[in-house]
This record gives sequence, C-alpha cells and structure tokens, in this order.
Amino acid sequence: MTTVKSPVLGRQRQESGTLAVVKSRLQQLLAFASLIVIYTFFAIASPHFFTYDNFISILFSTVVIGTLAIGTTFVIISAGIDLSIGTGMALCAVMSGVFMVNAGLPVLIGVPLTILFGGFMGLVNGINVAVLRIPPFIATLAMMLVAEGLALVVSDSTPIYFTDVSGYTDISTGRLISGIDIPNAVLILVAIAAIAGVLLTKSVLGRYTYSIGSNEEATALSGIDVRRWKITIYTFAGLFIGLAGVLISARLGSAQPATGMGYELQAIAAVVIGGTSLSGGKGSIVGTVIGALIISVLNNGLQIMSIPQEWQNVILGCVILVAVYADRARKQET
Repeated sequence: MTTVKSPVLGRQRQESGTLAVVKSRLQQLLAFASLIVIYTFFAIASPHFFTYDNFISILFSTVVIGTLAIGTTFVIISAGIDLSIGTGMALCAVMSGVFMVNAGLPVLIGVPLTILFGGFMGLVNGINVAVLRIPPFIATLAMMLVAEGLALVVSDSTPIYFTDVSGYTDISTGRLISGIDIPNAVLILVAIAAIAGVLLTKSVLGRYTYSIGSNEEATALSGIDVRRWKITIYTFAGLFIGLAGVLISARLGSAQPATGMGYELQAIAAVVIGGTSLSGGKGSIVGTVIGALIISVLNNGLQIMSIPQEWQNVILGCVILVAVYADRARKQET
C-alpha cells in the first residue's frame, strides 16, 4: 500500500515554518527597536551620554556579558540553564594567572589552556546533566559554588597581576586596527558572534541544539544520541566562559578571584531579552547580542545619570521580569 503525501499538509507545514521565521525576525526587530528607544532616551536625558567615547565604552562593557551570553544561548535553546558562568569566568581568569604568571607559560599557550579549562568546566556540567540526570539548575548551581570556592583557594584569595606578562592586556585593551579607536575585545566579540551565529544556524551542532530544546524525546526517538549532544553543547558553551575569563583579566590587568558574581544573571537576562525562549527551541545569536547591548546601555546610562546602584538593580530586575513575561506570552501564542 503506497502512502500519498497531501499537498495541502505540505503547504501547511511550509507556511508554518515561514510564519516561525517571520516571528523570529519580528522579535529581533522589537529588541533592536527597544535598544534604539533606550539609547535615544539617555542621549536626550544626559549630554554626556551621546559621545563617541561613551559609545566605545558601551561596546567595551558589552564584551564580557556578550561573550558569556553567546555561549549561554546554546544552552538555553537546548532547554537547559547554566548558573556557573559568572564564577566560572572568575575561576578561568585565576587559571590564566596560574598558567602565565605562576607557571610562566607564554601567552600563546596560556590563553588556549584557559579557554580549554572553561570547556572542561562545561564538560563536567554536561556530564552531570546528561549522564547523571541532575537537573541543570541544580548541577550548574553546584558548579557555581565550586568555581567560586576554587577561585579563592587557587589564588589564595589575592589578585594575580599580569604586569610581567608581555602583550596579555593588549588582548582586550589594545588596538589591532591602527587609526580606528576600537579595542581588540570588541573585535573579538564581533568575530565570535559571527562564528557562533553560523554554527547555530548552519551546522549539525545548531540543528541538534534546536531539536533537543524543541522536543528532546522526539529527538531521541529519531536516533540522535541526546546525551552526547547535550555534553557537547555544555562543553562548547564552557569555551566561552574560558574566553570571557581571558578577556576580563586582560582588561583589568589582573585576575580577581571575587569577580564574577552577578554576571550570570546579566548574561541570562541578555539572552532572554534577545528573544531566546527559556523553554528551549527558539533563539538567535543576533538577538542575544542586542540583548547584551541593552543591558550595557542601561547600566551605562543609569551610571551617567548618577542613579544609585540599588536603584540600578531594581530597574534591571524589572527589565528581566518584562523579558520573561514577554517570553511566556510568546509561548502562549504558539
């Protein structure tokens, strides 16, 4: 008996896919419009905001949050979460000091080792989630505490300075392109965003990330090794934690073991504001970068207007609530 494919059903599926793409583009446009509105508001509210130097400062401050958020995008699209990215970044920064200051390794070796160390942390998270079946919230919360403690233990609770490591701070604060006053860290963020965007939309990793987040059971029934790909996703995201550790320590010229707390909330907020669903299956790197810029513009603008830190936290918290509510509203519509 032969099965006849319904042209109507095929057309409906095609229309459904087209509608999903249109909705994704509209979400990105909405996030971008929000960025423009917020930027315009602060430009009108303060004459010190709308300057070239401050614009570069906003881009520079976006680097660390954006780097962490890009890696976290893959995890959240797969219906996971990673609370360890902030303290994990601090631990990676400390390890960069151990590699290049304490052990005396050159930058060309120390930096890749630091990034790989971040990948190792992601690997541990992936094994805990995929193999041991520990809920991602609990597994990464435990890693957050472990990383926070290890950063203090390894560094003996004191900063590690890169004064004698030639060229290390240039990774963040140097200028690769002469005549253009754009820090290297900003160029690195643009490069990794482009690479991550291609991987998410054009590679097997991205395809399986969306598939696992949309319907993990159906993905497993289709013959895909979900556990192996979950481990891969968390490990890949861990590489961005390692890179963020390099970028922040190069920017500060030191590895601060207490740095990192709070970064995970801002990075996750950037991902959600950018349109990635906390339920998994939806999201984009472009949206995440826009979300990170919104967080940076808010922080920068509120500081320029001399808004107290406690009120800055209140406003940021309200923005996160609005973003999560919007995510829930989008889910109910579908």
